[in-house]
Amino acid sequence: MKTANFKGALLVCAGLLFGASAYAQDKEQKKIESATTVLTDFAAMKESIPSELLVVTQGIIIIPKMINAGLVVGAKRGKGIAMVKNADGTWSNPAFVTMTGGSVGAQIGVQSVDLVLIFRRSKSLTEINKSSFTLGGDVSVAAGPVGRSSTANTDYKLEAEVYSYSRSKGLFAGISLNGASLDFDATANKNFYGKPTTASAIFKSPASKSEEVTTLKSTLSAMK
Repeated sequence: MKTANFKGALLVCAGLLFGASAYAQDKEQKKIESATTVLTDFAAMKESIPSELLVVTQGIIIIPKMINAGLVVGAKRGKGIAMVKNADGTWSNPAFVTMTGGSVGAQIGVQSVDLVLIFRRSKSLTEINKSSFTLGGDVSVAAGPVGRSSTANTDYKLEAEVYSYSRSKGLFAGISLNGASLDFDATANKNFYGKPTTASAIFKSPASKSEEVTTLKSTLSAMK
């Protein structure tokens, strides 16, 4: 009887662990789907990310529904994904990231913001020597030019490492990102890929066959 009870308890525990794992992976799948929706929404806007910038970008971070709150001192919190462009022009698998940070200035209220960060060089993401980096510190960040074509705005070819695009309630909304910290989310990456891994390993790994990842990559490629 005790043996049967013990086996039953093991089965219950195994079921709970499997359920928790499936739930965690489902959360990451939904995050990828949300990132795809952000890209689709940005592409549909009249004043979108310039095609010239999308052609030269070597990395991207997408954070859906980041919370941007402030009452003189601001705070930010959001989870999303990072990808880099491969040598053949295709996009890597997504690594999960978390953004946290604050700023000081004339601000008030709370807003949900869809954030896209455009990286001119992939090494800003692939060659960092720690699990996190600071915008405006480790890499320079500036508000990106907008418009389907933006040949007059050539500064993105010369200066900032990262260009930011933030969208709130269907309109572009400027927010300060200096001092915000970006961390690679080890737990989320383990949940989605099924084992502990690093962002660098994810970027170099064979293309994921996940439907969510495939759709994300095709949506990003179509934005040129």
